[in-house]
Amino acid sequence: MERYYGFDLGDAESAVSSLRKNDHKEPVILKIHEAGSFITAYAKLPGGQILIGESACYDTSAIKRGLRFKSRFLLDPESAKDVRTFAAGVLSELYGNGDLVQGEDACVYVGCPAGWDKSARERYRRIFEDVGYPPVRIVSESRAALISACQSKYFQVGYDILSKPVLVIDIGSSTTDFAYISEGREVELKTSGEVALGGGLMDEFLLEDAVQSSRDRKQIEEIFRESEPWKTYCEFTARRLKETYFSDEAYWQEQDCRKVIRILYDKPVELAVSIDEKTAKRMLESGLKKLNGQSFKSVFTESVRQVREQLGDQVPELLFLTGGVSRLPAIREWCEEIFPDSIVITGSQPEFSVSRGLAYSGRIDEELREFRQEVRDLVDSDVVERVVEGHLDDLYRRMVDTLVEPILTEVALPVFDQWRRKEIRRLSDIDQVLQKEIDAWLHSDAAQELLTRPVAAWLRQVAYGIEEYTMPICVRHNVPYHALSLNSYLSLSDIDIKIDARDVFAVEELTWMINTIISLIVGLLCGGGGIALISSGITGVVAGMTISLLVLVIGKESMQKALMHMDVPGPVRKMIPRSHFENRIDRITSEVKNDFYENLEKEKNDEISERLISEISNQLEMCLSRMAEIVEIPLGA
Repeated sequence: MERYYGFDLGDAESAVSSLRKNDHKEPVILKIHEAGSFITAYAKLPGGQILIGESACYDTSAIKRGLRFKSRFLLDPESAKDVRTFAAGVLSELYGNGDLVQGEDACVYVGCPAGWDKSARERYRRIFEDVGYPPVRIVSESRAALISACQSKYFQVGYDILSKPVLVIDIGSSTTDFAYISEGREVELKTSGEVALGGGLMDEFLLEDAVQSSRDRKQIEEIFRESEPWKTYCEFTARRLKETYFSDEAYWQEQDCRKVIRILYDKPVELAVSIDEKTAKRMLESGLKKLNGQSFKSVFTESVRQVREQLGDQVPELLFLTGGVSRLPAIREWCEEIFPDSIVITGSQPEFSVSRGLAYSGRIDEELREFRQEVRDLVDSDVVERVVEGHLDDLYRRMVDTLVEPILTEVALPVFDQWRRKEIRRLSDIDQVLQKEIDAWLHSDAAQELLTRPVAAWLRQVAYGIEEYTMPICVRHNVPYHALSLNSYLSLSDIDIKIDARDVFAVEELTWMINTIISLIVGLLCGGGGIALISSGITGVVAGMTISLLVLVIGKESMQKALMHMDVPGPVRKMIPRSHFENRIDRITSEVKNDFYENLEKEKNDEISERLISEISNQLEMCLSRMAEIVEIPLGA
């Protein structure tokens, strides 16, 4: 994409911004009828033309008008038609002004309340797509405000938002959204992130207060019942007056903050809207019908307290207030009471923060797509296989170091006990018994737990090798390198993506290793045709004399063969103490390992090694792919 558009379609006011891909300046606010922030209203004229913005509120030739429809989107199916008409009107203005060009490689990011689910967002997205917008993506308004805060040079003066926990509170015309970020990343709040509370309630109160104070109250109420456009226009005037007052309360302490609206209906009538300190206090603290008798202050502070409780120990160092209402000093004071240790800041142009954040979202998403493509290219290459293959011999050594001693003590020693009890008739049967017992033991939980530690340690070494390739990808796209660090996921128990050693190494794939160990054990324990097992441990003279006699009568080689197949009498077997066998195990452990190392290159099965390389590589590549999918480029990148 070469250009990204941010469309903040608000319930009361809207704004559109644009950002070119390689432009490092902030997004440009596009004007609709000379207004950067324009009223969310449309009017259809008899000739089929569509008016957008303030003029749509009071054009007398209009045959249909639409206002305050976004807040009804989830409740009133008819509101989708209003959204469609308004969106079409804005699109026409963008093309007419030359701000959008047919066929341009562009993408439009449209904001929505944080509480909308996937289904609602998709229905909303299709409206813009059907109207004819370039590819459309829907992003929550709180996230957009958060991104705008991260990117804002104004906001970062004196404060490093990328290294501090920040709570963003976006107060719109109909909803208030919350977003929490830590180290430039959004952390999901346990609530939906949205409260049905906005500045529009204040505007309605101010207008109602003016109507009730007017000597033409009944006539004005009748006009408002019959003409929604005039009601909305007067409410818009009340909003502007409210913003003017709260932008400099000290100044208006000595001045009259007042606006007279001339309503041209059946006959002209004037409505005077004014605000002073007492009115402002009543506007914030009086019970409102739409809030079930609660005040704006009580609902807002309660929602902020709930967020405070949900954050627990994660107290934000900074509170960033955005949205038109954020200019009210009272809002800052309430936030400071609930978060006394936090610094509260308001952006310089809060009415444009969501629109700009939406445009920034486009560039961030593009970087993320390029990042993930590079990861896919890495996975599709043979890099991981080559790294695994280069470390395979080390894996075998770690496995031997781990397996040999437990096999001798947990398997070979019990097999010896079976031989002493004559449960195994001949020494030549030990090989087969060991094969069976070792296989059974390796399938046990105890053996698997023993394998986990060395395999995990080996995987970390492999991970370091892979990071030589993943780190440059992260650097190119301004992603923290640990986002693709397998070591991070191997060491953090609260991360779902892990590599389980027991899944990677099936016992059947280590058959050649098991056979090698068995042959070494049998050779060393029963070396010399069984003499090593029997004669060294005989404490009685009879046994020694018997063996000497056999050597003289039938010769050494013949005796060895005969002894291996001999059913040694039980009393002779019992003359060999168990402690002798235990001592011999201690002595031969290192010999078994050394012999195995020497035969490692000559005896290992290439087919099994290839299977191991393939299986381990597939596991690692799948892990990398999943990690890349959950990567979120820092919002202040």
